[in-house]
Amino acid sequence: MKKPITARLLAVVSFLTLEVLLVGGAFIASLLLFFYLTRVVFVANSAQFDSWGFQHMDELRTTWPWLTSVAKFITFFASFPFLIIAGTLGPALLRWWGRKREALEVFLAVLGASLFNQLLKTHYHRTRPSSALLFQQGLSFPSGHAMIGMALYGSLAWLLWRHRCHPAWVVLLVLWAVVIGFTRIYLHVHYPTDVLAGFAAGILWLILLRIALRLWWREQQQMG
Repeated sequence: MKKPITARLLAVVSFLTLEVLLVGGAFIASLLLFFYLTRVVFVANSAQFDSWGFQHMDELRTTWPWLTSVAKFITFFASFPFLIIAGTLGPALLRWWGRKREALEVFLAVLGASLFNQLLKTHYHRTRPSSALLFQQGLSFPSGHAMIGMALYGSLAWLLWRHRCHPAWVVLLVLWAVVIGFTRIYLHVHYPTDVLAGFAAGILWLILLRIALRLWWREQQQMG
């Protein structure tokens, strides 16, 4: 016997939990932002937003010159050497503590974001700003520090949220990822559009990874 329409609607509504709505909204917003930035940079060839962002960062550097040293210190925490250590040592510690699933999530978050970032950079092939305060090899769009940093600290924030840790730690981790991204603009290593695109792509990767792992674990449980 078929269920009444009201029963079906109630079943759908019960599935649409706050978490699902927030994750879905974040996914759509990030996808639209990334698409919009590609139109601005590669179709309209507009440098207005990038110039505006650099101008404000230059004003900060002129007003507080000591911020340059702080920015160079903070930006290290999403650098390639640091990510190699964090992406291997972090999951290893989680596995040692008996958190095998969490270890896999963090490892894949960093590894997948790194590979995805290189694919995007190769596809868009945007050169870095010529005014960079630090020498940096590679291409510019999207920012690897912003994207992989968001993937690493975002995955850690997600795990803390899932294990019901204090929300302040979750917020601090996400803000830390954002600050790291902004140091790339401050140091002129990336255009502002690179950094925003990196944030968006990092969030997209985290959500796709989370969905894929959840489906895989559910299938494993059913098979077991």
